[in-house]
Amino acid sequence: MNAKVHVQTKINGEQVDFLCEPRQSLLECLRDIIGLTGSKEGCNDGNCGACTVLFDGRIVTSCLVLGVEVQGKEITTIEGIASPEGLHPIQEAFLENAALQCGICTPGFIVATKALLDHNPNPSEYQIRFWLANNLCRCTGYDKIVLAVQDAAGRLAASKN
Repeated sequence: MNAKVHVQTKINGEQVDFLCEPRQSLLECLRDIIGLTGSKEGCNDGNCGACTVLFDGRIVTSCLVLGVEVQGKEITTIEGIASPEGLHPIQEAFLENAALQCGICTPGFIVATKALLDHNPNPSEYQIRFWLANNLCRCTGYDKIVLAVQDAAGRLAASKN
């Protein structure tokens, strides 16, 4: 039996302390220990992007990060994208553009889109497709997702004016 490690981190803007085994992935810690089930386990080997989170502002697949690695770091999950006032414009754009079906990939796409639009507020279609290439969808196809990202970029730009 492995000794558990005490981890202190900030998740979605709140200080969080938890105990985990050294071998547990961040995805397991988020879902099974902390109770944030928005990040989905799609492949558990880093190939699908369903578990994408922001780790100190960078996108990572949480199935490939150990829970102990987030000590003193800042994590944003899909639960941290919306505000108490309502959905984030990215989430609204995904809904209104029908850029989801089963929903397994959606949290990862939304988190990756947030990172993209924070980095590049007006990406080209090529840049969107390149940025989201690590996220796989088996249901919707990518055109609606790309349209949703373009729509979200427009919404965010309009909200700044």
